[in-house]
Amino acid sequence: MSGAVIVGAGPGMGQAVAHRFAREGLPITLISRHRKNLDDVAHSVASHGVSVVTSQADSADRAELDAALDQAVDRHGVPQVAVYNAALVRADELGELSVSEHLDAWAVNVIGALNAAARLVPAMAARGSGTFLVTGGMPEPKPQYVSLSLGKSGLRTLVTLLDQQYGAAGVHVAAVTVDGPVSPGTDFDPDTIAEHYWRLHTQPRHLWTREVLYSGASSER
Repeated sequence: MSGAVIVGAGPGMGQAVAHRFAREGLPITLISRHRKNLDDVAHSVASHGVSVVTSQADSADRAELDAALDQAVDRHGVPQVAVYNAALVRADELGELSVSEHLDAWAVNVIGALNAAARLVPAMAARGSGTFLVTGGMPEPKPQYVSLSLGKSGLRTLVTLLDQQYGAAGVHVAAVTVDGPVSPGTDFDPDTIAEHYWRLHTQPRHLWTREVLYSGASSER
């Protein structure tokens, strides 16, 4: 049975999304550059009785990311769903960062998602089905978060490009845009937000949407 791949599998959204898909019996592949995150999340997710594969890889390093995604395909087949959850989140204002610092942020926030899609989405399209989801944010740019605002804007454009190229082949590409700080026990509880990833994955094709904007539990109807 093909499963779910989570890139950026740390505590918070990565773990919550992994749990949500594991609850449905999907085998899980966890990818993170931090070994402790992988071990902690894998131990937690394994409680659902599903197969869990871990790969330590930097999402900004294409060779490492490709190798991790290839391992996922080797173990569980072309995934039913892949979630790109990696991000470099930091406060920075206009002119504060060097060119290399901006490029580092762009590599994690956008190019990692592009490379993950390039490795997985064509195979999903060849099969005729699959879901590629990204964790978005910053629905409105904020001058105190310049690099993140630019990155999330780029990610939103990537979703549109992938949908244009692969949507007709049966691949649902979408973003869950989180408009607030994720924290357990708040309106932005990751377990609550994770439900939207599952809903996007299971949406009937004629109802596909490209984005869910999550503004807090109190705003949901």
